[in-house]
Amino acid sequence: MKTNINIDDLLARSKAARAAILNMTTLAGSGHPGGSMSSIDLLLALYSVIRCEPEHPFLADRDRVVVSNGHISPAVYSALALRGYFDLDDAISQFRLFGSKFEGHIEREVPGVEWSSGNLGQGLSAGAGMALASRVNQIPYRVYVLMGDGEQQKGQISEARRFAVKYKLNNLTALIDYNRLQISGNISDVMPQNIRLNWESDGWQVWEIDGHSYPEIFQALEKASRAAQPALILAHTVMGKGVPFMENLAKYHGSALPEDQLPEALQTLGQPNRLDEFKKLREKFKPANGHDGQRFDLRCDLQPGRPILYEKETDNRSAWGAAIADLAETNKKKNTPIVVVDCDLQASVKTAAFEKATPDRFIQAGIMEQNSAVLSGALSTCGIQVFWSDFGIFGLDEVYNMQRLNDINHTNLKTVLTHVGIDVGEDGKTHQCVDYIGLLRNLYNFRLICPADPNQTDLVTRWLVNKPGNYLVTMGRSKLPILHDEDGKVFYGPKYSFEYGKADVLRVGNDGSVFVTGTPVGRALKAVDILREEGIYLHLIYVSSPLSIEREILETAAKTGVIFSVEDHNVRSGLGSILADRLNEERLCARLVKLGLGSYAGSGSPEALYRWAGLGSADIVARVKKELGK
Repeated sequence: MKTNINIDDLLARSKAARAAILNMTTLAGSGHPGGSMSSIDLLLALYSVIRCEPEHPFLADRDRVVVSNGHISPAVYSALALRGYFDLDDAISQFRLFGSKFEGHIEREVPGVEWSSGNLGQGLSAGAGMALASRVNQIPYRVYVLMGDGEQQKGQISEARRFAVKYKLNNLTALIDYNRLQISGNISDVMPQNIRLNWESDGWQVWEIDGHSYPEIFQALEKASRAAQPALILAHTVMGKGVPFMENLAKYHGSALPEDQLPEALQTLGQPNRLDEFKKLREKFKPANGHDGQRFDLRCDLQPGRPILYEKETDNRSAWGAAIADLAETNKKKNTPIVVVDCDLQASVKTAAFEKATPDRFIQAGIMEQNSAVLSGALSTCGIQVFWSDFGIFGLDEVYNMQRLNDINHTNLKTVLTHVGIDVGEDGKTHQCVDYIGLLRNLYNFRLICPADPNQTDLVTRWLVNKPGNYLVTMGRSKLPILHDEDGKVFYGPKYSFEYGKADVLRVGNDGSVFVTGTPVGRALKAVDILREEGIYLHLIYVSSPLSIEREILETAAKTGVIFSVEDHNVRSGLGSILADRLNEERLCARLVKLGLGSYAGSGSPEALYRWAGLGSADIVARVKKELGK
């Protein structure tokens, strides 16, 4: 950590930064100047001491600064620009302008920004993931997380605090901008809390300082760098600091100064009024052709190993567990680590063998799904192939917003969800994740894979091991039959090669077509084979990638005149709905009959629930014959 800091230079920069904050928010007519002005001294101090090279923002051993309260983007942009990451005039003139990277809340596309944020309460989880990555990768660096005081009301922060203490992340330092004001007024009136005691009770070292005193900030940062446990700097600050008529007023949390008040504020700071100049620059701005998200892709050297061939039925989750354990053994000497994150479900999601193979890369996060989703995403941005395994209802439904922000952050997370659908059985409707396809349809960059049987599960897991980007893999709870082709050979055997977006034709026919995904595949196949014995030949297609259905296979199915969709999923938002959209998009004509869940189920055996939903083999046979008039 640097020690030869010129305080006079920082004081001058702080005035320039406050002027920039006011200029950009007034120019945009919106933004959050108050908290930006209370936190700017903390940011300027941080960027003056951390290990970083603005001209090389992605160095592996750089210190990381995660800003959890992303609405203070004016302060972040000002501090980064004054540190040399980009031109300050660009940030001011392009703030909140369509097509600009300087958005209203900070985004990773901006050089120096480590994590896109705005939804409060998630930054500490992201910081913990990056701090843990330092240990996994054996690359020493420090991680700093700046937070607001109002967001301390969020429960996820307590999850992240406990995780950091459990894993002894003493390279992690949190800073709280303690200005005591949030949108609705004083934080004590909105939701009383004792911030210091909360952090200390979870095992953090805490120092309280004046957040506008550079000597105190530097002293606290130095102490934190030598602490034996995670450290918090609770920095007492003033909302709107630097402009007396703005200070300690909650209105400036989210209100920009009007143009007629800007000159007075700038005069107080001793800074020139360049608003007209910034207006002209704003008018001249031309958006670039999008952002290059590929620079965030994971680059790895992992190998898929040799597939395991299953000839007797078993559950997909056991095949996943065996595959990931084998991949751990296969890739022990590779530069890219494989990490598995668990939320107290190891026995159910079958990751015990992975822990035995590489115990230092198995992360037990406890029953803290919100923290785990963000932590795993952040961990995957650090050159690590991360698999987070959980139940469907917890790893997607419960943390949908966290997965959405993983999508926005260009993470490389592989989420493996077991216990999806009514196949969960007796656990009942609270644990039956029957909306995962519908939810994933809303995330623009996530890919969804639903393996058909244990053999395809093994192949999919190995296929994923060296892939960048976010994937979600789903599977049920029960044992599934091994699928065979019409000649009796294992379908997903040695000659099969998985390709995302490519559906598999299990049976050929012209009397109608059946598209199936997920755990009902065995029942659908049995139904199709029964119908063949009665002289009704259906075209049976297994869809492992429901979000990506190719035109060619859809065109062939449409020619049969009628298409049945079969899924253990909400019938309103799953495979059937995707088929309807795709048929319309491709201008293909066929009658579509959806078989799925029209309501929540109850408790019962999977077999009983499938019969209730009309998804048993006999039910499918009867429905097909009815629709075909047989």
